[in-house]
Amino acid sequence: MVTRLDAPKHDLSSLRIDDAQRKHGNLGKRLALLIGGLILLAGLAAAVLAFRGRNPEVDVAVAQKPPVGGREALLNASGYVTPRRRATIAAKITGLVTGVYFDEGTHVREGQLLAKLDDSDARRALDSAKGDRDSTEATVHDYEVQLRNARITLRRTEQLQQAGIDTQEQLDNARTAVDSLQAKIDLVKTQVTTAEARIREAQQAVDNCTIVAPFDGIVVSKDAQIGEMVSPISAGGGFTRTGIATVVDMNSNEIEVDVNEAYIARVTAGQAVTAVLDAYPDWQIPSQVRTVIPSADRQKATVKVRVSFLKLDPRILPDMGVKVTFFGEEKHKEHSSAGPAGVLVPEIAVREDNGQKIVFLVKDNHAERRAVTLGSVRGGQAEIIGGLAPGDAVIVKGPPGLRDGQNVEVRK
Repeated sequence: MVTRLDAPKHDLSSLRIDDAQRKHGNLGKRLALLIGGLILLAGLAAAVLAFRGRNPEVDVAVAQKPPVGGREALLNASGYVTPRRRATIAAKITGLVTGVYFDEGTHVREGQLLAKLDDSDARRALDSAKGDRDSTEATVHDYEVQLRNARITLRRTEQLQQAGIDTQEQLDNARTAVDSLQAKIDLVKTQVTTAEARIREAQQAVDNCTIVAPFDGIVVSKDAQIGEMVSPISAGGGFTRTGIATVVDMNSNEIEVDVNEAYIARVTAGQAVTAVLDAYPDWQIPSQVRTVIPSADRQKATVKVRVSFLKLDPRILPDMGVKVTFFGEEKHKEHSSAGPAGVLVPEIAVREDNGQKIVFLVKDNHAERRAVTLGSVRGGQAEIIGGLAPGDAVIVKGPPGLRDGQNVEVRK
């Protein structure tokens, strides 16, 4: 066997990483981290710039023309449209809904069928009561036939007794038979009356399975579906419905506002009011105070006032937000034929700049500075007698450093 002395030997030292290569790898990691950090900083900077680039949001109010007649605004308040007649229709009994004959927005008439419950058990009870009544009436007819025969026997016995043929005992027995049958007939007739009462009770149970509208109105909520259980009281761990529908009489819509008790002396029944719905800020609705509720809320220090619309409109819906202005007595001014001058805006929209009264308008998403002439201020409303026109959108809430010509966005 020949051994080669020149065969290469394995050198493990050749597997070591050179210091230059190790430093080169660390440098790559550092560069990757540095680039990632720069990308993150760039993203943050872009987000900050985008946020700073957003236009400030502002709240606006529409300048409104004061009502004709020289009435002075005494007070402003906010409230909601509430119907005097709103009913949540519920069943008188617990039952399974088998029919629903309405939907939200449906106009219903008084007595119109809204829903039906399962009445199979109630109808069986009604049929049973009718059967008892018929059976009892048949017994009455049978006793009446027997009574007619007993009276014939009584007359015959009386004649025979007068002739000396029948005894007094036989006459007494005949009279007793007549009286007994008459008593039985009276008893059975009483039972017939009781059976008819049970029929009426069973019929009421059947009628309770039918839910009808209590008055003319519009369905605003559909609270039950076919297959659900309903009950006049909460039952079944919350799985049982307690109502079928909510019906509102739109002709009873009115305004309910809370007036600070410090100003309630300015409000009287029949007082003229102008209402403006939040949904239609350019629409002034003539109204008047219907009543002042004689009770105060100690928590809010307010008194509830109800205001009636002089003319209802389909656009007026329950629970709409509304702002109302209470007016004083009508003043007869000279040149009243020219109509009222100026416009009304919220008092907080008026600012002061170097001793001059100004407001900011929104024009094409830009803030426009406008000098105005201020008239009277009452009840949170400022009368602008110069510088504004009805329909101008004035800024009532915005950034503190608002400038003329600054880009703005109207808060939705």
